[in-house]
Amino acid sequence: MGAVEHTRRLGVRKMRPRDPLEMFRSSSPLELFFDLVFAIAVSLASAQLFQAETSAHVGEGIVSYLMVFFAVWWAWMNFTWFASAFDADDWLYRVLTLTQMAGAIVLAVGATPAMIDGDFGLIIGGYVVMRLALVAQWIRAAQSHPSMRRTALRFACGIGAVQVFWVLFAFVPDSLAKIIFCVLVLAELAVPVYAESAGTTPWNAGHIVDRFGSFTLIVLAESVLASVTAAAGAAEQVTHLADLVLIGVSGFLLAAGMWWVYFSVDASAWLQSRQSGLVFGFGHYFVFAAAGAFSAGVKVLLDYEVGHAQVGSTLTSVLLAGPIAVFLLGVWALVLRPHFRRPYGWMFVSGAALIGLSPLASVLGAAPQLTALVAAAIMVALVVVIEISGIRRRA
Repeated sequence: MGAVEHTRRLGVRKMRPRDPLEMFRSSSPLELFFDLVFAIAVSLASAQLFQAETSAHVGEGIVSYLMVFFAVWWAWMNFTWFASAFDADDWLYRVLTLTQMAGAIVLAVGATPAMIDGDFGLIIGGYVVMRLALVAQWIRAAQSHPSMRRTALRFACGIGAVQVFWVLFAFVPDSLAKIIFCVLVLAELAVPVYAESAGTTPWNAGHIVDRFGSFTLIVLAESVLASVTAAAGAAEQVTHLADLVLIGVSGFLLAAGMWWVYFSVDASAWLQSRQSGLVFGFGHYFVFAAAGAFSAGVKVLLDYEVGHAQVGSTLTSVLLAGPIAVFLLGVWALVLRPHFRRPYGWMFVSGAALIGLSPLASVLGAAPQLTALVAAAIMVALVVVIEISGIRRRA
């Protein structure tokens, strides 16, 4: 009892599980601040992806981008689910969360050397800092609530053990780096599956949907900002602005369509079980990564227009349309699918596939700008499918 009283005098609260049925559970100011810091890491990773794509190092750039983005996404998602289950909001909770943000800043700085030179030293350092701060949060949860003790300790031990191997990853030969990276990714993904099998944490479905929606908005806003910035720079280098205007209009329609599709329905209705929660969380890696890659694709298209890109018209179209198709199919699988009735679901999937196939027009001689316009027209058609299907009104 004396220890408890001493803790209370220090201003540290008991970390109780949140009510999973709590109403109006929106993102807290601390969580939104957390998102903004991670947005910096996404922005830098996307910028380096653009540099790799426009300089014809497409394969290496995409692989490095996916590796860096995993670190960003996984650290963000783990805190998001923890905060949905436990949120003491005392000074210690805030300090540990700010420590995770500091790790995210180090990770963001490390995105450039990781994607250019293959040096993951700063990435690993920032990532381990973020993860160990979360280990401290799970230990607090284990001490505060006996019924969640086993689950919380599994999280703490599992996360801590994997970080040891991430530190050792810095000494892995380059020839084995990608294989070992995939093994460690699987180990990270296995931790919540293993921990939650001892008892499900009381996460709030509405809060999770709100958090993922907030991060989707940030990533899409980064796409719009990147497009506008690139267009403003390109406008000073071209004589005829007709193609540039076409790209700008198409890019905005595509980003607006991606926003419309994602926020058409509330996914919390079916996000009630541990299995659906894991699928929803893990699947968003592809949604977020595709949204980040979309901004790089728009900038490559603008670079192609002004004659700076070292890639051809077909590949330029693929780098724009591919991420959009992945985003749409991911949103359909994770958010829209349970709400669609036939034949609207197949119409939506077919439209998303057509966007993915739209670069074929470049093979037939069409300019990438025309491919972007075709993709934008299909996106508008998909929005119409959502509206006439009535899923937005039923949700």
